[in-house]
Formats: sequence, C-alpha cells, structure tokens
Amino acid sequence: MYFFYFDESGSRSPSLEMSEHIKDHIYVVLAVGMYERQWRPFELEISNLKLKLADRLSKEGVGSFELSDCEVKSTWLRNPSGRAKNSKFLSALSQSELQSITDIYFDQVTKRNTVIMASVIDKRHLFETMTPERLHNKAYEFLLERIEHYMRQYHPKHQALIVMDDTSKQLNRSVAMQHALFQRSGNRNMRFNHIVENPFFTRSELSNGVQLADQLAYNVYRCFRDENPIYVYFERMLPHFYIDPNGRSMHGLKVWPESSPLVNLARVTWDKYRENKNKSDVGLG
Repeated sequence: MYFFYFDESGSRSPSLEMSEHIKDHIYVVLAVGMYERQWRPFELEISNLKLKLADRLSKEGVGSFELSDCEVKSTWLRNPSGRAKNSKFLSALSQSELQSITDIYFDQVTKRNTVIMASVIDKRHLFETMTPERLHNKAYEFLLERIEHYMRQYHPKHQALIVMDDTSKQLNRSVAMQHALFQRSGNRNMRFNHIVENPFFTRSELSNGVQLADQLAYNVYRCFRDENPIYVYFERMLPHFYIDPNGRSMHGLKVWPESSPLVNLARVTWDKYRENKNKSDVGLG
C-alpha cells in the first residue's frame, strides 16, 4: 500500500477581493506519497528529533511537550509572530534548531523515495459560480486522477490510501462524498481502481506526513504566486514530482484553468529542468 498525505496552501475562497486588502490568487492542494514500509523510519526520524528538542526544553524549564505539542507548520516556521502565537515549542527553539527541523522534513522527500503531486489553481481565471467547496473538490479530483495514473504505471498491484487533515465537518463530508462517487462510477476521465474506499482524516498535529505535505504545498504556492521557479525549496522538490516512465513529461503538476499563463510557467520550468538534468547526466553541467 502507498500512503498519500494531503494538505493545502492559500485560501479556498475563489474571491480575490476583501474589504481591506487584495487576496493572493493562488490555491494549492498537494499530495506526497510513500510506500507503507517507509512510514516507520520516516515517522521515527522526525519524531525522535522533536522529542530530543522537547527534552532539552523540559530540562531548561521551558515546559513539558508531548509530540502533539510539537506540530510543524510552514507558516509558523516562516513567521515569528505566528510562531509565538501558536507554538510554544517552536518559539522556544533557536534559529539553527528551526533550520534542523526544516531540513529533516525535506530530507525525507529523498530518503523515503516519495512522489509529489500538486494542483495549482489560478483564481484570476475562474468562472463566477465557483465556491470554496467546489474549488477544493476540483483540486482534489485532479490529484486523485494523478494518483490513479501513477499507481497504474508504477505500482499496479498496490492500493493508495489518502490521508488528510481533519479540518472541518463540512469539508470532510464533501470530500468523502466526492470520493465515494468516484469509487462507484469514476469521473469522466477514468475509474479509480487503485484508491481505497474512503480518505482517512486525522488531526495535523498527529501526522508528520500531513505536516510534510503542508510544507511542500507552501513551496509550490510560493513558486507560482511569485512566478519564481528557481525558488530554492521548490527546486529541491522538482526531481520528486510524478514523471512518466520515459522521463519526458511531468504528470504530477496540474495548473488550472488552462487559460492561466501559469500553465506555460509550469511547462517551461519542466523543460528547463529536463535540459539541465540531461546535461548533468552526460557530464556537461
């Protein structure tokens, strides 16, 4: 079995304008997958670092921390004010320790032979009847299609389990209903034969996999929001996106709607990556 951890970055609201400011136009849903036997070393390596840091803080009298108190969110790592408000654990760490936590998560992408898939929604080009629920469900559908393709091509004898943050009863119900519909009859593009019956909802503070997905989703969001494909953390992710077996096409990154200029940004980014990789493979880089 393969576990696919989901999370999102950006606002689900399709509207770009609020009374006091303009909202960002990018919404990302990302899945990072790993084989079931990779789960334990993945979990142990991250949790052991958290427990080591928590033990130091306890000995220094900062407080007592359970693993659930040691949640890592991208926004908390980046923003001191958000960190201070939401995480006593992260707020008590030094900059070098915060960097070590960031690094250990990103190291797992390579160590655990993960595969990454992401839906990027450019809200500037959406139709007027879009709702937050439909926006999320569309991004979710794109990822399910890619997971099904990936499993057929690379692991046809295995199944895929979707693991998601338990965000709200309403959204969970909407996703579960959509998931069940796809299981019964597929969508207009395919049938989903490699994805298990229901998504598994869990609190993000209890899942290092969901926390990893959160950090990766932000990097995709940051790349497309700023139209900066050389953003360093996004570049580190590129080799791990779902690529077809002949290595010519990146199937793991979907930009929608097709009218968005970001579709071409994704295409050019992939072409440049392939070119540089080919040069490196033959010793020209």
